[in-house]
Amino acid sequence: MSLLDSLQVDLNARREQGLYRSHRVVDGPQGVQLRVDGRELLSFCSNDYLGLANDPRLAEALREATRRYGVGSGAAHLISGHSSAHHALEEELAGFVGAERALLFSTGYMANLGVLGALLGRGDTLLQDKLNHASLIDGAALSGARLRRYPHNDMDALQRQLEGAQGWVLIASDGVFSMDGDLAPLQTLAQIAANADCALMIDDAHGFGVLGEQGRGSVDAAGLNFDQVPVYMATLGKALGVAGAFVAGSEALIETLIQQARSYVYTTAMPPALAEATRASLRIAAEEQWRREQLQALVQRFRAGAQAIGLQLMASATPIQPILLGDAQTALRWSERLLERGILVTAIRPPTVPQGSARLRVTFSAQHSEAQVDRLLEALQSLAEEEAA
Repeated sequence: MSLLDSLQVDLNARREQGLYRSHRVVDGPQGVQLRVDGRELLSFCSNDYLGLANDPRLAEALREATRRYGVGSGAAHLISGHSSAHHALEEELAGFVGAERALLFSTGYMANLGVLGALLGRGDTLLQDKLNHASLIDGAALSGARLRRYPHNDMDALQRQLEGAQGWVLIASDGVFSMDGDLAPLQTLAQIAANADCALMIDDAHGFGVLGEQGRGSVDAAGLNFDQVPVYMATLGKALGVAGAFVAGSEALIETLIQQARSYVYTTAMPPALAEATRASLRIAAEEQWRREQLQALVQRFRAGAQAIGLQLMASATPIQPILLGDAQTALRWSERLLERGILVTAIRPPTVPQGSARLRVTFSAQHSEAQVDRLLEALQSLAEEEAA
């Protein structure tokens, strides 16, 4: 059997194991009410935490910017693609998080690949939480550094794995873990890194815009600064509702990435108009504190209701609220039954999460109402009663 002939066999096996993934086609803008595959659904599976993806102010900023900059950037940043819009956004992002400089990347995935490949090589050591995002794991492989993965949030294990580390040493962790919704112990991580004289990198894709003063992220919420966390990455396509990512840190860090991060050097810059829309989003996110307050109120309402039903929640105080169900088939069945009730919640299955920890990943937006949360809870209670019968 050839490689291509084997593909269908593997696909069939994935279907039988409840691991097959399929696109859903969304017609219209992002929001808590979605038209998906021709149906109107109540969605609880977006990362649009602040509800800005369809904000008319962002749309207007984008329209105005296309009149000035057109649509495409035309080239990589280092050729002719770095516009005044990109430059202004980088300066505003750096100022917002309190860093000397910031650098835009097309996606968070590309940012993590670029950072790790630029900073580390063969003979160096990279320590990562086992639940880190796939982009950090893949970045480790591309860097060539020796990778050591410590059990989730196990600081004692991290301390042990630092023993005998060779070359330049970097600790990398999510700030908010995307599938569990819990926080990294950032203060302890920073202290360990300082004691070991190594660098600390935080991927704050799910904390930026949501946590900290004005949404400055999980590092700010932990009371840390760029001396303690010298490498900071955050995405723009979640809480800010647009697309792209940035890395923030010292002048030397950013200049090094400009010279050596392959996923920055060798790719076309994001559209300048999108950078202008992101500038508008950043201002709104900082000013409208009610969005973060609404998120916290919804999370608390959901957790209280889910616990009353007897659902197994995870230790999360963020808008990511997983319901642990165990095997992939059960998670898929619950997701499908919610869909029958007009509610969209994604089943998360291996290999995205470890075997035996398949779940429904419920996420909240500031645009959700209490009535919509109650509708979800009523549907979940109905499913739980059906399973128990």
